[in-house]
Amino acid sequence: MASVTFDKVTRRFPSMARPVVDALDLEIEDGEFMVLLGPSGCGKSTCLRMLAGLDEVDSGSILIGVRDVTHLPPRDRDVAMVFQDYALYPHLSAADNIGFALKIARMPRRRARQRVEYAAAVLDIEQYLGRRPDSLAGGERQRVATGRALVRDPRVYLMDEPLSNLDAPLRAETRAQIVRLQSHLGITTVYVTHDQVEAMAMGDRLAVLNDGVLQQVGRPRDVFAHPANTFVGGFIGSPPMNLLRLPLSAEGARLGALTVPLPRGTLRAAGAEGADEVVLGVRPEQFEFLSAEDRETPGLDLEVETVEDTGAVVYLHTTARSGEGFTDLVVRLPGRPTHGKGASLRVAIRPDALHCFSAVTGMRLPEAADASPVR
Repeated sequence: MASVTFDKVTRRFPSMARPVVDALDLEIEDGEFMVLLGPSGCGKSTCLRMLAGLDEVDSGSILIGVRDVTHLPPRDRDVAMVFQDYALYPHLSAADNIGFALKIARMPRRRARQRVEYAAAVLDIEQYLGRRPDSLAGGERQRVATGRALVRDPRVYLMDEPLSNLDAPLRAETRAQIVRLQSHLGITTVYVTHDQVEAMAMGDRLAVLNDGVLQQVGRPRDVFAHPANTFVGGFIGSPPMNLLRLPLSAEGARLGALTVPLPRGTLRAAGAEGADEVVLGVRPEQFEFLSAEDRETPGLDLEVETVEDTGAVVYLHTTARSGEGFTDLVVRLPGRPTHGKGASLRVAIRPDALHCFSAVTGMRLPEAADASPVR
């Protein structure tokens, strides 16, 4: 096992105006399950390929433990990679696929067979060892590919969207199995995905990337609760956070006829930038429903445009009047709301649930120690 360090790692492609990975600084701890998360094309798979030695590093360095592997060939890095398409040999049995690297390394047959049988037992695929990939289901092929990485006993596992080809129930089952396996083995794992639900469920920590730039690193719950900027706030969460660009007043932010009170520290930070606007983030579940009789509480009048019923929860896609225009909001209310298309409702925004970002930089605005709302 070993830690992994990206030290100002940059990768450029001639056809692209900007680096695909730009000065990445990232420390991955020994035995940690780190998830690289971001939209397609953000550079996360390139990070994995540079770590594996499949892509060159234009500047910066990569360390596995204390060893600089920046310019070492893949075979000398002691890493094992699971690819998105599994990359299994179609003419070999599952057992031969799992043990292929051991055969190339000229490991004695008896010892290699024991390693293959151990991997198969850990992954619960002993009954499939004699079958070829074309006779296996997607989840079974994924476990064979994982077994091929497992038998090598590497210092670092690399996984490049290994669940993207599976249907939803099998994906949920297999991701739980991967988490159990990694926890049992304790091997440093770097896992790439664009699925933020998958990332939240699997990672010890998340590293969120966008356009090749690291946006935030932290535990899943911390990244969800305290996004560093508007990109992270809008990317983490399903449905994503509502982001509202609103004018500032002396008391807070104005959303139509409603004034949303903001902490003094937030107002001071926005004012120091010379901004007359602020970006407020509110997650769908952070609204409170107001009854028709509750006219004392300041609220926001919404009209339901569409209803998204997922079975477990209901999301209301609504519009609110904002000045002379309208603002789209996604709202999740407790229980099983009966509001249909065209219905009207009134909600309050919980002041303790607001996320405030700079309208200039998009970065999260600080809150002072006395960050009680301005009255």
